[in-house]
Amino acid sequence: MPRVGQRDYTTELAAITSGVEDLTDDVAVIDDLVDDLINEAFHETHIWPEDTDDNVTLTAGGTDNTFGAWAELDLDDDGDTLSSKFATAAGHISAVVILDLNTEDVEYILEIAYGDDKTNIARQIFMSGDTKKLSGVFYQRIRPPGIPAGEKVYYRMKCETALATCLLSTRYHYG
Repeated sequence: MPRVGQRDYTTELAAITSGVEDLTDDVAVIDDLVDDLINEAFHETHIWPEDTDDNVTLTAGGTDNTFGAWAELDLDDDGDTLSSKFATAAGHISAVVILDLNTEDVEYILEIAYGDDKTNIARQIFMSGDTKKLSGVFYQRIRPPGIPAGEKVYYRMKCETALATCLLSTRYHYG
């Protein structure tokens, strides 16, 4: 209780206390964001497929310049999926490496998504060429949103030429 002639600062002190609590919450959010940014910049990168004799061949839609149906990213010969890498931990695809394209002088567009709703997380465009428009291997760095643990990872692709194929590898990390 203030003395006679003194101002009562109870309301002001309550506002300051509330402001400090809000600031503490804001700092916690910023701290989490900084941790995420550090993980994006500094992490162990994994490769999929993991063996040199494994291939991932993607196929464009059956009509020129039309996306094919969504399909799970899967190895050609043994059913190992990219989804299996995120079965128990969330992660990010860091890059897509185009190893080979079967059709010359055409553009390809690739989309990558996760989950039953096909939440699109990456779109890439690349071009093949008789006169090389890219080096023998084309590395596309991407920074899509994360893939939640347990979600399936899908792709769909279109090309100027129906049923064109692309040999692909990915780089990914957890966090």
